[in-house]
Order: sequence, then C-alpha cells, then structure tokens
Amino acid sequence: MNPIGSNAMPLGHASPVKETGWLYGWITTVDHKRIGILYLWAAFGFFAVAGIQALIMRLQLAQPNSSLVSPGVYNQMFTMHGTTMIFLVGMPMLIGFANYLVPLMIGARDMAFPRLNAMTVWLLIFGGLLLYFSFVAGGAPAVGWFSYAPLSENAFSSGSGVNYWIAALLVLGISSVAAGINLIATIVSLRAPGMTMRKLPLFVWMSLVTAFLIIFALPALNAAIVMLLLDRQLSSYFFGTFRGGSSTLWQHFFWAFGHPEVYILALPAFGMISEVLPVFSRKPIFGYEFIAASGVAIGLLSFGVWAHHMFAVGLGHTAEGFFAASSMLIAIPTGVKIFNWIATMWGGSLRFTTAMLFAIAFLIHFTIGGLSGVTFAAVPADWQTTDTYYLVAHLHYVLIGGTLFGTYAGLYYWFPKMSGRMLSERLGRWHFWLAVISFDLTFFVQHILGLIGMPRRVYTYPDLPYWGALNMVSTAGALLSAVSVLVLLWNILWSLRHGQAAGDNPWKAWTLEWATTSPPAEHNFERVPPVRSRRPLWDLAHPENPDPLVAGVVNQDSPYLEKNFVGMWSFILSEATFFAMLIAAYLYYNVYPDRHGSGPAASLNRTLAGVFTLFLLASSFTLWRAEKSLERGHHKGFHAWLTATIALGLVFIIGQGREYLDLLQHGVNLSSSLFASSFFTLTGFHGLHVCVGLIGLLIVLWLGFAGDYKTGRTEAVRSLGLYWHFVDVVWIFVFTTVYLVGPHL
Repeated sequence: MNPIGSNAMPLGHASPVKETGWLYGWITTVDHKRIGILYLWAAFGFFAVAGIQALIMRLQLAQPNSSLVSPGVYNQMFTMHGTTMIFLVGMPMLIGFANYLVPLMIGARDMAFPRLNAMTVWLLIFGGLLLYFSFVAGGAPAVGWFSYAPLSENAFSSGSGVNYWIAALLVLGISSVAAGINLIATIVSLRAPGMTMRKLPLFVWMSLVTAFLIIFALPALNAAIVMLLLDRQLSSYFFGTFRGGSSTLWQHFFWAFGHPEVYILALPAFGMISEVLPVFSRKPIFGYEFIAASGVAIGLLSFGVWAHHMFAVGLGHTAEGFFAASSMLIAIPTGVKIFNWIATMWGGSLRFTTAMLFAIAFLIHFTIGGLSGVTFAAVPADWQTTDTYYLVAHLHYVLIGGTLFGTYAGLYYWFPKMSGRMLSERLGRWHFWLAVISFDLTFFVQHILGLIGMPRRVYTYPDLPYWGALNMVSTAGALLSAVSVLVLLWNILWSLRHGQAAGDNPWKAWTLEWATTSPPAEHNFERVPPVRSRRPLWDLAHPENPDPLVAGVVNQDSPYLEKNFVGMWSFILSEATFFAMLIAAYLYYNVYPDRHGSGPAASLNRTLAGVFTLFLLASSFTLWRAEKSLERGHHKGFHAWLTATIALGLVFIIGQGREYLDLLQHGVNLSSSLFASSFFTLTGFHGLHVCVGLIGLLIVLWLGFAGDYKTGRTEAVRSLGLYWHFVDVVWIFVFTTVYLVGPHL
C-alpha cells in the first residue's frame, strides 16, 4: 500500500521506486511533484488539527457562561489555531500547488534548486512538530497568533510556550523564504522557449508575485521574533514596556508582515480561479493583462497598508489618514480582478463542475469579505468593530471563503493531473453544498455578533440578548463544516482507488501541464509543445484558428537569466529587508538621546570601527579581482586574491570582537540599555553574515586548490561574490547609522 492509500500509482508519483521501499523514496525525493504532494498532505494534516481546535473553541462558545474548557486552555487553542492555519495550512497548501504545477505550466524539468526544494518541505514538517511539542514541554503559547508584546514577554508569559512559538516560526520562515527564492528562480530562468512573461499562465503570475511577497514580508516577521527572543532569553529591551521598550514597534513590525501575508494566502487562489473559470466557461480569460498587472499592484500596495490594523493604537490623524487612503486604494486592483472573472463567465458555455462551483463560491464570498474589509479603512468604523466578532467574520470570509474555496476549486481541477483519476462529482457536490452552507452558518452570523457588541478573543460571555442563539448557530455551522471536510477526504481516498481514469487532458484545458501524462512522468515532458500564445494546447488542437492574443514565432534563444544569479539576488533582497528592520529598530530607539543617555553611545570606538570598515570594503575589491582572475583562467591569481579576501574579512571580525570586549569592559551589554540592545543586535547579525560569507569563501578556496574551477565553472564564485558585496554594502549603512549618525541624533 502506498503512502496515500492507493494501490494504483500514488498521487504525484512519477515512476516506481526501484531497489528501495516507497517510504525511503518519498523521504529522499527531490522531484518537485512528490515534494508538492508532501506539502499538500502536511498542510491537510495540520488543517485537521487546527479544525479540531476550532471545534473546541466553538463548543466552548456555544452557550453563555460555558465552562467546557478553562481560560488557559482556550487561549492555547486560540493561539495554536491561528498560527497553524496561517503558517502550517494556508502557506504550505499554496506552496504545495505551486511546487507541483509551476514547472509543468512553464515547460520545465523541475524546480531551479531541487535539493533546496526538498529542504523546505522537511523544515515545514519539523517546524510544525516543534510548535506542537510545546504542549508536552510546559504548555502551548497562549498569546494569540500575533503574539502582541508585552503579553509575550517573560513578565506575562513566563512559560516555554512562546519560546517554542518563536523557534517554530523561525524554522517556518526559513522554509518559506527558501521556497519563495526557488519559485522566483524557476519562473524567471526555466521557462520553455517562447514562453515570455506575457504568455505565462495566470497561476504562475500569481505564484511569482506571491514569491516576492514572501521574500520581502517574512524577514520583517523574522526580525521581530528574533528581537522578542532576545528579550525573553537575554533580557534585551526591545518590546518590554516596563523597561522602556515599545509594544507599538512590535505591532508595526508584525503587521508589516501580517498584511502582505493576507495576499500571500490570497494571490495563489486568485491564480487558481483564473485557470478554472476560462476552462469551464470555454472562453479565454477576459483582460489577461489587467489580471496580471492588478496582481503586481496588489503586491506592491500590500506593503503600504499595514497600519490599518493599528487604528485603535492612536497613530495620529496624519498616519491614520494615509493608511485609510492606501487601504481603500488596494480595493481597486482587487475589484478589477472580480470584474474580469465575471466578464470571463459572461456569455460563456458554462460547465458547472465541482471546480466551477467552488470558483463561483469564491467570487461571492471573497467579494463579501472584501466589502466588509473596506469598512476597516474608515477609521471611525474601525474603532467600533476592530475588536469585535465583525473582524473575525471578515477575516474568515477572506481566508476561507476566498483562499480555501479557491484552493478547493484548484484541487478538483488538478486532481486528475496529479493522480490520473477523477474525483467523484457526486461526492464533490455534497462537499460543495456542505462547505458553503456550513461556512455561511458559521461566519455570517458573526458579523451580527460583532455589530451588537460581542468582543473577540474572549473564552466566554454573559447571557445577553441574541448572543447565545447566534453563537449556537455559528457552532452548528462549524460542526457541519467538519462533516464537509470528511466528505472531501472520503472522496480523495475513494477516488485514488476507484476513480474513473482521467486521461491526459479530461477538461480540454489549454496550458502546458495538460500536455503531460496523468500523473506526469518523472522528467515531466517527452517533448514540450511549442509556445506561441497563452494557450499552447489550443493552438495544437486548432491549427486553423490559433489563439490570436499573443501569436508569434517561437523564440528558441530566449534571454533568460541564469538561475544561480536569480536565486542569489532573491536571497539578497530578502536579507536586505531583514537588515532594514533591524536598522529601523535601532533608529526608533535612538532618535531621542534621553532614551539611553550619552554614556553608551560615547563608549563606541569610532576610530577602530573606521579602520576595520576599510578592511571590509577592501575585501570587496580583492574578491572582484579574484573573480576576474578566474574568468581569465589565472588560477594562481584567483587563489591569491581569494586568500586576501578571507584575510581582510577575518581582520574585520577580529576588530568587531575587540570593540565588543571594550564595550563589555565599560558595562555596556545587551541588557544594559535600549541603545545596547539595538546596537549589539544590529552589528551582531551583520557579523554573523560576515562569518557565513567567510565559511563560503573558505569552501570555494579549498575547491579551487582541488581544481574544481579549472573547467570554467564560475557560477558558485559569482553567486558568493554577490553575497559578499551585499554584506559589505549593508555595513556601509550600519556604520553610517551607528557610528556617524546614531550617537548624534
């Protein structure tokens, strides 16, 4: 029996594993299709756990003054449910679909970095297990999925639960960023000949925008939780208000991640809908360019609206006005998409398959969620509803009525390609109606609860008019929702064994993944069809009437960028965001000298710092010379210049260590002041990056002496050179901020 319960070829399996068992094959796989399936099953497993937590909460809230669970248990369920759904269900589910489909849709053999791809899924699983280990290690976190400070500080959450939350999210953050880098490199570098950006399937477009959101948004969260970890473990000062820190800064950093995260979860679902609706309307997508461009616009605008989550903080009229306007502005590109999807169906030959039904449900429910979200852009309305169940209803209409229903549409659409079998349409319709009815029963009434005053984040409530009855309806809906998920699971397991054979293209679809066998072979394609338009399979089936949208001759020499180069630049952009947040924290805490006094800043040795800065900057020159020597085949020069680079980097680290010792002798340490906390964190993480670069340079030098680069292989050296130059540029900003500007603010 294979790992998904079918004696037939398993979901996503390409070819039988020889000489080893199926378990070993799945654990060691680097095939993007199998990795995508691992993502999906892991997400489904955590979805089941989060669903049980939701049911416990709803049963507790079914009646007024209930005592089914204690306040502590409820808060743990509340925290773990939110964290699980965001980090272990929503993101992995959508990354799993992208892993499986993107290489097929662009005509690629695999993801750009297969081993990195395998690492991301196992980091996901390990991070999830680490989070849930907190239950047996002293108690799960009970601070909400947003972990607001100072509640998450030791003074109020002294158990180990928050520590496990931080550690797990760091692991999951590394996994997500690595997955984002891999997607960017794959889409930019591995497209089939002729597949220009204007011909990309819209699911691939949305996956690309999502990947950029990941590499920019996740580092903001990583920086915040690193500072929280230092507060908890090393007594730094960042967010403990009782020691001069700022809980408001935590909210800024968290929502700088949190609002782009909404679109990290939504945009791939947008892409799925954009693939499903045209196929079952038998029409090309209406306004392809507008949908792609609006996805990019949403991605850009999502970084400018985070503070509408903070209107109740009291940011001031100017800030509130700006973020209210930007929040309303982001509704425009979203509305453009909805218009295009409706126009695609208008006048089409509609086929109401289960996938199409879920796509239509997505349109309706996401629109409701979007309209209720617009009310939060109006500051007075936000003040009245932000801490009520009205916001809970809005969030779930966006993330379940939107993201989950869109994902269901994608699952029913692509399951035949992944498994070679059709899902049962009869069971699919049962699943659809149970899911839609139960969802609206659960969450629509929560709008009413919020408007009549029921606060969110409470484990019980008094017996006020209508509160008990509406909560009972919501709980009944949640129980029915669990039934709908069981119907889906039964449909999947039954269809894997007994489902109708799908064939290669059961929907008569038009994108490249349907040109492969079902499931695809390990190498994906025997021959990639020519790509002359956005619908290459339509062109093959209708040579007399090819797609007129982007007709043209296939370009066999498309100037795609080298994947290592793209991957390193993506990593650099991600790390730049991380350092930008640390620099922002340093400036936030050191704008006013009275926060730390002149003593700690005066202890800095600017002369020493200036000297070892020159050594570090010189190392960029020597590394450039090493690269040039390698390009010319001068291996002795390559070795000499690379050795000089390593020596200069070591001098910088030694100089930084000397300054740290001097500061410690003056009584300046991580826990002595806000200045010291921000200084040691910022410069320490830069030093860590220098050390990582030095390790990489030492490996390259060793390989160089071993003759590994005599064949002209320079990609690794060029990529490592980009990283090293980036580290040097970061130090210019750090040195300017800390040594030239900071002490005099």
